[in-house]
Amino acid sequence: MPTPTVLVVDDEPNVAEAYGLFLPDSYETLTATGGEAALDALTDDVDVVLLDRRMPDVTGDDVLERIREDGYDPRVAMVTGVDPDLDVLELGFDDYLVKPVGRDDVRDTVDDLLQLQAYTDDVQEYFALAKKRATLEKSTPTRELEADDRYQDLCERTDELKTTVDATFDGLDDEAQTGAFHQFPGGR
Repeated sequence: MPTPTVLVVDDEPNVAEAYGLFLPDSYETLTATGGEAALDALTDDVDVVLLDRRMPDVTGDDVLERIREDGYDPRVAMVTGVDPDLDVLELGFDDYLVKPVGRDDVRDTVDDLLQLQAYTDDVQEYFALAKKRATLEKSTPTRELEADDRYQDLCERTDELKTTVDATFDGLDDEAQTGAFHQFPGGR
């Protein structure tokens, strides 16, 4: 199995370097100190991107959009000082971490995202949408969420996918379920 590659993107070189140092030697770690540099460093070999949102040359939101438009399929965690708002409903990330983050946060997130790659598209989508939903529910007033049609669509899709994911796991024998639950990021 090839060594997983993680691209760390932050416009502050010390932060990008620190996140890279947080990861064990079992990962190949690339760093980019801006959006353009991130797009230049991106290849099909990149498995995970840790992406800052607020950068002066090209924003993390725009980098993420380009990653998806250009057909790359790494798992992406936004690692940012920007508190999430309903605008994150439009972003195709897999996880969202608000700075400051520590060594364990970075390692656990990368590990979870790498494990997620082994699952079906439905499970990957469920994980990403469930993370997005949880992130919004922590940071946005309930009244505001309830009034937003995009959030309601997110809830409906998450619930649909949960039914599919539950049916998939229920179809596994006991040993396979135990292994799947142990590996599934965040449990089920």
